[in-house]
Amino acid sequence: MTDVAPPSLLATANDVRRSLAEFARRMRALRDNHGVSASKLSALGRLHRAGRPLSVTELARCEGLQPQSLTRIIADLEADGLVVRRQNKNDRRQFDIAISKAGDELLTRDARRQNEWLVSAMVEKLTPAERAILALAAELLDRLADEDAARATPREAA
Repeated sequence: MTDVAPPSLLATANDVRRSLAEFARRMRALRDNHGVSASKLSALGRLHRAGRPLSVTELARCEGLQPQSLTRIIADLEADGLVVRRQNKNDRRQFDIAISKAGDELLTRDARRQNEWLVSAMVEKLTPAERAILALAAELLDRLADEDAARATPREAA
């Protein structure tokens, strides 16, 4: 950002950031007690959404990590039977990572409780118009996140 944002836009950004952080805390509190870290769940989710195996390099780029930082995450997920690592057919030096059936099942269980709470809260607390606005907000947040991911500097694993 080269120019200084107007105070109203800064206030909105602060409100959105704070709200998302609080919402994320609420979602974490609803997780099953499976012991899988947020970094590992993120990698599993990315593999699930990809719908195909990803190379370590692709997965690292999507997660904003260095491939070396992802190595331990993948090793742990593989040891737990949540992903499968296979040699790439075109480049035998590379490995492709795919989510396993057990990984898909864990994601489904993890999301179920969160989704049930969210549906209940949306029905109880929001009007149909507000629910439509929330659906649009989800799309907009995804768009903002995708923009950041495209130019993100890889970070170290948490």
